[in-house]
Amino acid sequence: MKNIIKSALLVVMSLTLMTACSDDNDSNPTIQSPTEFKLNTPALENTPIDLANSSKIILTCSQPNYGYTASVQYTVQVATTPDMSDAQEISETSSSAKVEVNASLLASTLTDIFVEKGKTEADFPMDVKAYFRLKANIVTSNGNVVEGTEVLSNVVSLNKIHLLFSLPPVNLPSHLYVVGSFCDWDWAKSFDMVQVYGTDNTFWRLVYIDDSGIKLNSAAEWNGSEVGYAGITASGDCAGDIIEKDGNIASKNPGWYLVIVTTSVVNREIHYDVQFNKPTIWLIGPAAGSTDYAEEAEGWSFTVPTTKDGDFVSPAFAGSVPGGDGDGVRMYVKIPGHDWWHSEFVVLSDKIAYRATGGDQDRVAGSAGQKVYLNFSKGTGEIK
Repeated sequence: MKNIIKSALLVVMSLTLMTACSDDNDSNPTIQSPTEFKLNTPALENTPIDLANSSKIILTCSQPNYGYTASVQYTVQVATTPDMSDAQEISETSSSAKVEVNASLLASTLTDIFVEKGKTEADFPMDVKAYFRLKANIVTSNGNVVEGTEVLSNVVSLNKIHLLFSLPPVNLPSHLYVVGSFCDWDWAKSFDMVQVYGTDNTFWRLVYIDDSGIKLNSAAEWNGSEVGYAGITASGDCAGDIIEKDGNIASKNPGWYLVIVTTSVVNREIHYDVQFNKPTIWLIGPAAGSTDYAEEAEGWSFTVPTTKDGDFVSPAFAGSVPGGDGDGVRMYVKIPGHDWWHSEFVVLSDKIAYRATGGDQDRVAGSAGQKVYLNFSKGTGEIK
């Protein structure tokens, strides 16, 4: 009897499970792949809109028919041509079919499009017609876009937008760093170039450039803003030595160069004009036998090493200098168009100390017959 009851219960349970599965399958939605959805014509289509005095623009749409109520992310694309060929996406997205477009973001995006077309700040303000399209994607509960669910809407327009120039200024770099094989391409060991006194856009450094080359950057890291051969305009006494190698700034005659970089902004892009000059260091003042501090005095330049880790060595001092409040051992490289002290440096505590944009440096003592030994790879110096 017990076995009969157990068998009956098993049959009932099996039938119940089968019925439940059948019901679930019948109620599951069929997921569709829509090819378009409707973006409604804006109510302000022909109304003058001053973006500088607006907070947001409203666009509305119907959700794409995915076959069920999905979580959708909407991205606004804006263009200045009806075929959307110059479209850019606005960085903010929306999870609502009532899309609020930040007016300042719209203004900066439109400005960027017109600048890419050759407009300059002087062409603004302007009255323009802008075209809009929405991109829809299904997103997961944690906001990740589901691949293969993208749908584009139709195109609508706002016909009377008043647009001011809305891009932030392009700032010149306050630092420039040099990386290359001399430091194993390691930004942590790269050179921070020295700013020329009295300037905000000119830098210099003695750099060993070999046939694998160097790169420049305004940050000491690989961040996509590195400047190689294609990003500079080369000039200077030794410009003929400079070649391209794997995108880098290389030399067909490996050795030391005085690298002088002048930056400027042209059409919102930073340009790098780079002089490659002979790596001449000069001793100046009483240690070089001159009380009038004559520049580039014959016979008072340093010897140049042939290796990347060698020393630059000065001539023997012609006279002694007391340091302190008196004259000291002073050196410089010559930057065309600048006085010598705009690019001078001294040796302090066995380190090369650059004046850069600072004030007068401490005076360092030296005795007649001594020499200066400078190692620019290590940043060290010695008077002996």
